[in-house]
Amino acid sequence: MSEQDLILGAAAGAVLLALCAMFWLVDQRRRNEARLDVLRARIAELEAGAEAAQASVEAFDSALLAVEDGHASLTSGEESLAVCAEALGAQNPDPQGVVSALMRADPDHARRLRALFERGEACAFEVQGPAGVVAVEGRAAGALAWLRLSAVIGEDAGLPTAPRFAALLNARQTPAWVAAADGSPVWVNAAWLTAAGAASLDEAAARGVSFDKGADSLASEAANLGTRRQALRWTTLGGRRRAFQVVAQPLEGGGVGVWSDDVTETEELREALKRHVEAHDETLNHIADAVAIFGEGKRLIFHNTAFAELWGLEPAWLADRPSHGEVLDRLRQRRRLPETVDYAKWKAAELDRYEDTASGPDDLWSLPDGRTLKVGRQPHPMGGVVLLFSDITGELRLKAQYNGQIQVQQATLDKLNDAVAVFGSDGRLRLHNEAFEQFWNITGEQLEVAHDFEGVVELCVRRLHDMNFWRELKGRVADPDPQARAPISGEVKTSDSRIVVYQSRPLPDGATLIAFADVTDARKLESALADRSAALAEAERLKRDFVGNVSYELRTPLTTIIGYSELLERSGENLSERGRGHAAAVRTAATQLARSIDDVLDMAQIDADEMALDLEDVHVADLLGQAAERWEKEAQAAQVTIKVEHPEDIGLLRGDVRRLAQTLDHLAENAVRQTPPGGTVTIAARRGLGEVQLQVTDTGRGIPFHVQAHIFDRFIGRERGGPGLGLALVKALVELHGGWVALESEPGAGATFTCHLPEAAQGAAGHPELRF
Repeated sequence: MSEQDLILGAAAGAVLLALCAMFWLVDQRRRNEARLDVLRARIAELEAGAEAAQASVEAFDSALLAVEDGHASLTSGEESLAVCAEALGAQNPDPQGVVSALMRADPDHARRLRALFERGEACAFEVQGPAGVVAVEGRAAGALAWLRLSAVIGEDAGLPTAPRFAALLNARQTPAWVAAADGSPVWVNAAWLTAAGAASLDEAAARGVSFDKGADSLASEAANLGTRRQALRWTTLGGRRRAFQVVAQPLEGGGVGVWSDDVTETEELREALKRHVEAHDETLNHIADAVAIFGEGKRLIFHNTAFAELWGLEPAWLADRPSHGEVLDRLRQRRRLPETVDYAKWKAAELDRYEDTASGPDDLWSLPDGRTLKVGRQPHPMGGVVLLFSDITGELRLKAQYNGQIQVQQATLDKLNDAVAVFGSDGRLRLHNEAFEQFWNITGEQLEVAHDFEGVVELCVRRLHDMNFWRELKGRVADPDPQARAPISGEVKTSDSRIVVYQSRPLPDGATLIAFADVTDARKLESALADRSAALAEAERLKRDFVGNVSYELRTPLTTIIGYSELLERSGENLSERGRGHAAAVRTAATQLARSIDDVLDMAQIDADEMALDLEDVHVADLLGQAAERWEKEAQAAQVTIKVEHPEDIGLLRGDVRRLAQTLDHLAENAVRQTPPGGTVTIAARRGLGEVQLQVTDTGRGIPFHVQAHIFDRFIGRERGGPGLGLALVKALVELHGGWVALESEPGAGATFTCHLPEAAQGAAGHPELRF
């Protein structure tokens, strides 16, 4: 490349460089001009804002001070600063002098200002100066501390500032707030936040919670109507249902001030009083006495059911609350008041009782229908009078009956031979009879003077010196212990050697009856009877011994007689026919005598309660058959037929087979002997309900009716002959088995003896030692 080309190239490059530089400068200038426009606009905006701030500060009579490194300068509000200096009494009305006056006013104010200047802590307080009050608000912004001062002088000097008023409301224990026209809170105190469970109003609004929705509606209603509204609201606070009296008051300048008072205790007391009154009314409605309450205006304010029923008044008419005079007039029209000569005077006297401040004595009203009422009057605590009507007609009738019964009781006691005294639970003598006076040789006048137990003892101790006895009786009278009031009885001996039986009995009304009886003669008679009983027992023993000894002595020769008579009967041709007949008669008589002796011994053993049964299962059919076999020979001799009748399934009987056979033998012997030739004796058995019946029937001459009543008695002669022990022994043996004997007979038509025996006889019937 030539030199010229290089020069041209360099020139072109320089030109291009110059053009680029020019374009860059033009662009930078345009940018700087745009930036300058923005800055001018910002400056204008700031100037406008400063002017607005200056105007607003001056409009609200406040001065704005800037403090940096302890030096204060006035930013705006020169006139307000002068007013604040005047209120504080500052000698220098400049900013520094005003700040110094603020710090001198109160040590607490100085501490707060230093905390603002040194650490940027915000503060708000009021300073009381000689000529007024200055409100101070301090805030920190960057390196500067700002103070806004507002003076309150003249008539407004006593009014609290908004912060102080807010602090006052925050100190309330119950919610208070300022609400908008729609009822939503715009400012709340601390109690409101606690009740709503929120840290701030913004949080409460975000969560949609409130102290009480009904209170918000009340605030909205007050705002819309422009009048004060209040209501009682129940809400849950702190886990307990509480009552608040909420008041909403429209505020000057807009909004509604709402505050509340906790009236839980008042409402609970009101509810308790209401329930108490209702319970009181309900109680009065259930009592028998008629109750009517007339208020201060002499009108009926309450009556129970018994009042309407007693007087027969209509509930609807009573519900209209008639006056006392109207009630009396209606009762007089229906002739339900006491008859009086001057009703107007009587009525006026009744209505004048409203002036009495103390309860008067009860009156008795005798009504035309025969009823008697007791009327009580007493002042009502809340004014008026309370009337109580008691129908005592029945009470008077009962009292008369009671007095009559007391008189009858006294007359009855006076007719008793025993000495009787009745002592009350308080130890006082209530009743005594004439025998009591005679028994202790005292008079009625003495008993009236000695009206209690101790006094009576002093009169009676002369004849009965045992003080332990009297103390025990006193315990029965005065001791409330139920064990001490148990009835007692016993015997004591008096100083004149009388034997006295005493007894105490508690009475249903708490009184105690004490009775004394002289049993000296009775004890002597009892002693004599005891001696006689012992003599009779000894005689009975001697009788048993005599019967036993005689029976033993008789049996020995009878055995010899029977043996020799049988030997003679078997001697054959060595003895004549007549002799053998005599020997047979001797043997028969001896055998009969031996049986009679056995019967006597058996009866004596039964009388002594010494006979025991040997119980076993007895075949009834065999028992009947054996009895018929034993008496077959004697029946043939008397030309009498013996028959046995029983069902095939008659079965067993529990009893003593020996004694049952003895019973049938006596009945069969009696039947054979009393049946004429050609007659029939039937020995039968049958089962009944839980028993076996053994029957012996004959076709003899029967038993007269006048004899049947004594047929089973012992040792009584009868037309049927015999010593009189057989049938008595039959009755005793059957009863020993737990059964009984029945007789059916008509003269000329034979007789039937029926032994009713239980299927299972009790072994103890013959063993008294086994009885319980």
